[in-house]
Amino acid sequence: MKAAWIVFRKELLDALRDRRTLATVLLSSVAVGPLVLVLISTLVSGYEKRAEQRELVVQGIEFAPSLRNYFERQTYTLGAAPADFEQQLKDNKLGEPVLVIPPGFEAELARGALPVVELVASSTNQRAQGNAVRLARLLQGYNQEQAMLRLAMRGVSPVALEAVSVEERDLADPAARAALWAGIVPFFVLMAVLYGALNAALDTTAGERERGSLEPLLMNPTSRLALVLGKWGAVASVGMLIAVLSCLSFLPGQWLLRSETLSAMFRFGTREAAWFIFLLLALAGALAALLMALAIRCRSFKEAQASATVLVLGVSLLPLLTLFNQEGEAPWHLWVPALAQVTLMGRVLKGEAVAAPDVLLPLAVCALLALLGIVFVARTLRSAALK
Repeated sequence: MKAAWIVFRKELLDALRDRRTLATVLLSSVAVGPLVLVLISTLVSGYEKRAEQRELVVQGIEFAPSLRNYFERQTYTLGAAPADFEQQLKDNKLGEPVLVIPPGFEAELARGALPVVELVASSTNQRAQGNAVRLARLLQGYNQEQAMLRLAMRGVSPVALEAVSVEERDLADPAARAALWAGIVPFFVLMAVLYGALNAALDTTAGERERGSLEPLLMNPTSRLALVLGKWGAVASVGMLIAVLSCLSFLPGQWLLRSETLSAMFRFGTREAAWFIFLLLALAGALAALLMALAIRCRSFKEAQASATVLVLGVSLLPLLTLFNQEGEAPWHLWVPALAQVTLMGRVLKGEAVAAPDVLLPLAVCALLALLGIVFVARTLRSAALK
């Protein structure tokens, strides 16, 4: 262990002297929190700004004075549609759907006919598509109002229109609703740990082999296991440092939130940061060992980068299962590294209790992967493959 400690200090100092590693630590960990929160805040502020404007784009509103009256009573302002609104919607230059009202709207409405209006949007235009739902609800409210007026004129109670009274009840607590906005945080801190440990792991194995400094190191009267433990400890420490800094960066980063609604809903305090750090420490150790195991058989840094692409891609895609899986958590999620950490961090954000067995299982899997990676690297150093 004394020899491993000496190697650990040497490798850690070398990693911190490397400008590329230092830049990765600073950019991927310290800046990730404020940057992500600024982007989310900008997105939410844009939605809130458009919602506060309460503006509708209509073509032919002069043919429907009753509909204009209804929209204005709902505190909406009406704007004329541009001549080329269809092309602007296709090109994402127009962020509002267009309501097209045909001539003779009021005449058909007075005869009791069913006038047809067009709600024009584009499914590839996310802004217009989202606002189309709001406009459709407004038109539904206009339909209900006209129906009630017709029934009232004929002496029929408007209650006759409804066979069932529906009351909605949302079972999600405030913490679960807030987790919808904070759910992106686990993915970014996980990526910060992965890419932060990547350069250090490749440099201490394939990098040293390419520079020719690994063979002289192996000539020292030190066991291969001690060398590997020292190198792994340095790489894991870099990953763990990034895990701590990236999680803590979200605490002051919340000061940059410009949306009051998002500031009230976004819940990421010291409790959540502590849980995130605890869950990511073991994963950082496992990723360090796996990256070293992939790179130790490569003769150059670029070759090691190509070999590590598979692991990086797998770790990047695994958390996406929580987004596309509509059936909720599955027991096997806790057996898969990266996916297990994201799953548990999601529970923390929702304010749910995290059972001890659910935490120990991912820790055990990470410890096993780290052990296998260390043993593989030590066996490779003892072989003649490096000559």
